Amino acid sequence: MGQRGSEVTLLSLVSFLVVLGVLILVHELGHFIVAKRLGVRVERFSFGFGPKLFSFKKGDTEYLVSAILLGGYVKMAGDDPTEKLDNKNYEFLSRRIIDRFKIIFAGPFLNYVLAFVIFSVIFMFGRPTTEIGGFLKDYPAEKAGLMAGDKITAINGKRVEFWEDMTEMIYKSVNGPMKLSVERNGSMFEKEITPVIRQTKDIFGKETKIALIGITPSQKLAKTKNNFLMSLKLGFFKLMNFTFITYKALWMIMTGSMSFRESLSGPIGIFMITGQAARLGFIPILHLVGILSASLAIFNLLPIPILDGGHILFLALEKIMGRPLSAKTQERIMNTGMAFLILLTVLIFYNDIIKFGLFEKALKLFKH
Repeated sequence: MGQRGSEVTLLSLVSFLVVLGVLILVHELGHFIVAKRLGVRVERFSFGFGPKLFSFKKGDTEYLVSAILLGGYVKMAGDDPTEKLDNKNYEFLSRRIIDRFKIIFAGPFLNYVLAFVIFSVIFMFGRPTTEIGGFLKDYPAEKAGLMAGDKITAINGKRVEFWEDMTEMIYKSVNGPMKLSVERNGSMFEKEITPVIRQTKDIFGKETKIALIGITPSQKLAKTKNNFLMSLKLGFFKLMNFTFITYKALWMIMTGSMSFRESLSGPIGIFMITGQAARLGFIPILHLVGILSASLAIFNLLPIPILDGGHILFLALEKIMGRPLSAKTQERIMNTGMAFLILLTVLIFYNDIIKFGLFEKALKLFKH
């Protein structure tokens, strides 16, 4: 691997760890803050799993960083149903159902809030302009004589201001050449480009065609005219739209109308995507953090044992029955949930390896 390849891999790794670290810290911070506010004793706040790297203690809580930085946890007093409780107010399982719900729900809720804040900030401070930052090799834009620094102002006569709006229009231009209005050093000219048509699948797994011309954005941001309240409104609607699309996709996966292979990505996929986003600039990676934070909140609220949604399901059953499930029953359900998540993780890892062609790349490296 050359120096350029090493730099790209390092950037992907650093971006991946930073993004993952932020999301985990925010999630666990939600549990931690609400537990503390309600008077539940937090014995341990860990960033990461596995062997302890270092720690310090403040009050009743030990704060530590562990070796495997792909997770984290909050350990509260009296949160193990197999252990005997002293019926003290500082014990998690000795508290009312509503208090336990608040603590559990706070993790994904804070991830959701983070996504909302990020989307609002992006609308407030600007989005990438239509200025070209670079080109993809063997695509028509560079062959047509476009240059880095050129700004596309219109496509087929329709004015564009933001990169995402422009790319959406390009994707849809599958019926022949498109006419680009381009600004270069204050002068205007037009270019007719015949895009490359690719067969792909949309977010719901349906076959579709998109047009590509092979350009990447610059780091410049367009000054937006959105005030504070309008930015909050746009951020809220973006989050609601993403939530709707995500739940719709999950439902389609469960009903078999959407391919599992084409829909989910795990740590490998996130590693690849964060590296790509980091190379595009700050706003794309900030947008990715918002998307992943919302996704983490939504996934964690699914009623799967060991996830926050599974714990909330236990609380609902306790409310209905008037008593909690027995410790043995909870343990069996949690073990089943753990087995399911391990199987799901293996499938997602395999899916990512196939999707990103990592097996073929490894074989090539081995042959060389």
